[in-house]
Amino acid sequence: MAPTATRSPWPRVGAIVLLLTALLSVIMIAFAWPATRSSVHDIPIAVAGPSAATAQVAQQLSAKRPGTFDVTVVDGTAAAERLILDREVYGAIDVSSGHPQLIIASAASPAVAQALQQVAQALGGTDAGVPVRDLVPLPADDPRGAGLAAGALPLVLGGIAAAGVLTSLVVGVARRLAGALAFAVTGALALVAILQFWLGSVEGSYWLNSGAVALGIAATALTILGLESLLGAAGLGLGAASMMLLGNPLSGLSSAPEMLPSGWGTLGQFLPPGAAGSLLRSTAFFDGHAAAPHVWVLLGWAALGLVLAGLAAARTARRPAAAEPAAEAVPATVAV
Repeated sequence: MAPTATRSPWPRVGAIVLLLTALLSVIMIAFAWPATRSSVHDIPIAVAGPSAATAQVAQQLSAKRPGTFDVTVVDGTAAAERLILDREVYGAIDVSSGHPQLIIASAASPAVAQALQQVAQALGGTDAGVPVRDLVPLPADDPRGAGLAAGALPLVLGGIAAAGVLTSLVVGVARRLAGALAFAVTGALALVAILQFWLGSVEGSYWLNSGAVALGIAATALTILGLESLLGAAGLGLGAASMMLLGNPLSGLSSAPEMLPSGWGTLGQFLPPGAAGSLLRSTAFFDGHAAAPHVWVLLGWAALGLVLAGLAAARTARRPAAAEPAAEAVPATVAV
C-alpha cells in the first residue's frame, strides 16, 4: 500500500498566507503610494523678460505656489526656448513683450504642461488667461502621451523576463550574458517599431530610440543575471523585485520625476527604468539633449551586472583548484 502523502502543518500554511499578504501589501504600496502622493514640487521653469517684470512674476509664483517651482530668470524669449529644448526646464513664462505668455513642452511631460497652464491662467488675472505655445508638442497620433507612459512596464518586464528565461533555459554565464545583449537589441527594435510606426507615440530617429531602449533592457537584464550568478535564486528574486517594485513606479515616465514624492523621483532616475524612460524622451523629442546622465546610469548598471557575473565565475573557478590538493593528499589504494 502506498504511503499517505505528508500534509503540511497548519502553522506553515498560516505563515505562507501571512507572507503572501505582506507581499501583496508591498506591491500595493509600491504602485499606489507614488501615484496618490504625487504633487507638483521643484518643477524647473524659466521666467523671461525685463528684470522688473520677471522679479514680479517670480514673487507671485513663490507667494501663490510655495515650493512648486524652481525658477530660472533669463533675459528673453530665445534664452527661455533654449533652456526648454536643452531639457533644463519644463516651460517658461515669457513677459518679454509686456503681455505674459506661456511656453510649454508637452513632450517633456503632459502632466507638468497641464499644471503650468493652470498656474499661468491664474497669473493672467483675466477670463481669457494667458496665450500658450507648445514648443515641443506630443505627436498628433498620441497627443496625451499614453503610449510612451504605457511603454514603461514592457521595458521593465523585458529585462526581467530575459533574465528569468535565460537563467532557466541556457547553461553558462557567458552564454546568458550574450543572450541578454542580443535580446536587448532585438527587443528594442521591436518595441520601438510598435511605439513609433504603429502607435505613433514617439518621433525622432528610430535607431537612436532603439538604442535608448536597448540600453535600458540590457541594464535591467544584466544586473539581474549578475545577481543570479552570484546569489542564485535569491539574487534573481532580489533583482526582479527591485526593478519592478522600485524602478517601475519611481520611473516618472507617466508624469515626471518632480511629481513623485520628494526624493523618490530623484532616486527613480538612478534606476534603470527611470533612466531609460528619460533617455527615450530625450532621443524621441529633444534631439538627444540631456541624454548623457541617463546613458551613464544605464551603463553603470550594465557594468555592475557584468562585474557580479565575473565575480561569480571567479568564485566557481577557484573551487576545483582548492579541491585538487585535498584529492592529491589521499593515498592511493593498492590493489592486492
